[in-house]
Amino acid sequence: MKTLLTVVFGALTLHAQDSLEGLWQGYDGEWGHVSRQLIALAEAIPAEKFAWRPAPGVRSTSEVFMHVALANFFLLSVTGPKMPSDMVSPDLEKAVTAKAEVIRWLTRSLDAVKTAHAGATAADLRRKVKVNGRDADVDGMYLRIIVHANEHMGQLIAYARMNGIAPPWS
Repeated sequence: MKTLLTVVFGALTLHAQDSLEGLWQGYDGEWGHVSRQLIALAEAIPAEKFAWRPAPGVRSTSEVFMHVALANFFLLSVTGPKMPSDMVSPDLEKAVTAKAEVIRWLTRSLDAVKTAHAGATAADLRRKVKVNGRDADVDGMYLRIIVHANEHMGQLIAYARMNGIAPPWS
């Protein structure tokens, strides 16, 4: 019986490793994990469901993905990197609705955070910044970025499941 449990548990562990890649590997590993999941979920949701919203006045699927992308760029800009020059409209969250374009914005924002964090030194992370009139440090900004992405990942998983779509990693 012990051997059977070891084999079953081992097989389950190997299967789960693909979906857990990056976990427990510090910020960069965790960022890679949530980034892969966000993109996989965006790709799994049919284009016609990007306009779906759970109720009037609540963000649609595309608006949530765009909210994540735009927040990534804004929060990252507090740490130093400039916002993209094509982020010219305050209405991009509502204006960009086509699946392919939403995924492009999302991917760009995720890559921007990854690249900026990879280049940050310990001194960079301790540097003080101001955000919304409050004091913070760069490390705290990166923490906010990853927490925000995971918060909306949960929302998007709920949206997907409400539409009969299982997240690809489940």
